[in-house]
Amino acid sequence: MHNKWFRFLLMLGTPFLAIALVLPVSSTGAFAASKPTYTIAYEGPLSGGNAQLGLNMEYSVQLAVNQANAGKTFGTLPFQLKFVPEDDQGLASVSPTAAQALITNTSVVAVVGPAFSGATKAAEPAFNAAGLATVSPSATAPALATQGWNNFFRVVADDNAQGPADALYVKKVLKTKKVYTLDDASAYASGLVSAFDTKAKSLGIAVKHQTVQGTTQCQEGTGDVSEYPPLASEIKSSGDPVTFYAGYYCDFALLAKALRTQGYTGKLVSDDGSLDTHFIAEAGARVANGTLISCACADETKSASATSFAKQFKALAHFSIGTYSAEAYDAANTVISVMKSTGANVTRSSVLKGLRTVDYKGLTKTVQFQSNGNISGTAVYIYQVKSGKIAVVGLVSKLAK
Repeated sequence: MHNKWFRFLLMLGTPFLAIALVLPVSSTGAFAASKPTYTIAYEGPLSGGNAQLGLNMEYSVQLAVNQANAGKTFGTLPFQLKFVPEDDQGLASVSPTAAQALITNTSVVAVVGPAFSGATKAAEPAFNAAGLATVSPSATAPALATQGWNNFFRVVADDNAQGPADALYVKKVLKTKKVYTLDDASAYASGLVSAFDTKAKSLGIAVKHQTVQGTTQCQEGTGDVSEYPPLASEIKSSGDPVTFYAGYYCDFALLAKALRTQGYTGKLVSDDGSLDTHFIAEAGARVANGTLISCACADETKSASATSFAKQFKALAHFSIGTYSAEAYDAANTVISVMKSTGANVTRSSVLKGLRTVDYKGLTKTVQFQSNGNISGTAVYIYQVKSGKIAVVGLVSKLAK
């Protein structure tokens, strides 16, 4: 307040000064209206051997929240948003504690995640009891949609779509009659490999399967890196021209190195848990080149909207988008679209109700959920490591015709 103005008010008397002191100082002279604040959370692995997959998603949710607050995505909102990340390391043993931290935070109205299937299975009973909606960008175990949880949603096709698509690609495109399949004993990998094996056998492919515990170096497993050299020797001796690994990139890189060291020259095929540049970095480009990886996630490098998203993501995260970055962005924006339709008074129950009938056009797809929380649509893509980089090959439905 200018000194001359202040002295003038003193001359008029105390009541005028008191009124002046409580008036907001602004260019418009209008009273600032306060908005309610609600929190959108993310739960996933932000540390540990497979942390990059979680970080790919965390920054997407944060970006969606930032853009919504700035009015860039949905215009002016009748509320303010906060973002809270919670690290579950991708582990079923840690996930319930992470979930409880979000449940007890009463400002949290929805959670993007959990990211991994095992962590999701462990946390969902508590989320469901609390009536807190979870929208996973990446948990694909089929059983997650069969538990009767009313709060569970996911924006990707489950393994009952991906596993058979992978087997179809192996049969029709790789034209193999034999395949050696492996899983890391996680909830995610077990369901995926089961779906793959069943379809492969129905297509006339001879399947030899083995469960190999994920290593303690990479995840919540009981295995050790010393298990891979003898396993690689066994796979080479089998003569199977294709090896399909269901699991995550950290252990897949260890297996791939062991296989190539043993002189195995067959095709290596894996899933979305391996679709990350860290697989290439940890296996080495020479080993990783030629590896085929499937994902129920779209290639986000073509459209103008995807290019803009990728640019803004990198500005925030300081690394490029990765597997499920776009899906996490869609999950967060789907939640925000539901919140906007609710108005200023957002509750956990209103978000749950809105998600059941949502119809949101995102980057990767139009988001609509089935009654069990599964996404509508089953597109599965094949990617390949070429010259040390991941490149999209195409849709299985087109490639395997």
